[in-house]
Amino acid sequence: MAIITGGASGIGRASAMLFAREGARVAVADVDRDGGGTVAAAITSEGGVATFIPCDVIDAEDAVRLARATIDRFRQIDVLFNNAGIAGVGSVEETDEALWDRVMEVNVKGMFLVTKAVAPYMIERRRGVIINMASSIAFVGLARRVSYAASKGAVMSMTLSMAVDFAKHNIRVNAICPGTIHTPFVDRYLRDFYADPEQGLEEISRRQLMGRLGTAEDVANAALYLASDEAAFMTGAPLIIDGGLSGTK
Repeated sequence: MAIITGGASGIGRASAMLFAREGARVAVADVDRDGGGTVAAAITSEGGVATFIPCDVIDAEDAVRLARATIDRFRQIDVLFNNAGIAGVGSVEETDEALWDRVMEVNVKGMFLVTKAVAPYMIERRRGVIINMASSIAFVGLARRVSYAASKGAVMSMTLSMAVDFAKHNIRVNAICPGTIHTPFVDRYLRDFYADPEQGLEEISRRQLMGRLGTAEDVANAALYLASDEAAFMTGAPLIIDGGLSGTK
């Protein structure tokens, strides 16, 4: 049984669909009620088992309700994929305090609150997998991403600390570190910051050694691996899936 936050679109949607196809029962959590409900319905239409649970990850009460509703429905939580997050574009000079606070609140505090709500149920069963959405930007510099980079560096450090704390409970904690993934956010970014979005797409695609952006399915496959028994000896580790963004060109 897997909880996937930010499950209404992009990587979260792709992960929810893939996990369900592989036999997992899925709780799709998101603030987007229409999108989350659509994903749960799509899983059900394919013969899978899923439910949508509205959740704003920065609301501690929502996080507790998410965990409780999942237990009430499925009786257990095997996997938590902390995927919900937002991006912040801007250098130090361009980033105002409100954007900084919002990015840190969603990407770091939200992950903390949901994990805090879910962990007791994993500890009780002495088993579980937690997957945190970090980013390759935690390891490399990228222009005009100061708030986002700070949040993902914090996620990576938090993952290491969680791995130590939860190891004695037989709970594994790892992080996925994607490069630039072609999601609806990237399409909006290209429209907002490039006069020619197609030219912008070509430009950001060249960052990756493989010369293309990743897909949501690329990241979903990485999440599935971390959730599986095949990754049983992995904890406190970053799984970098960035097409060579953090490599040498």
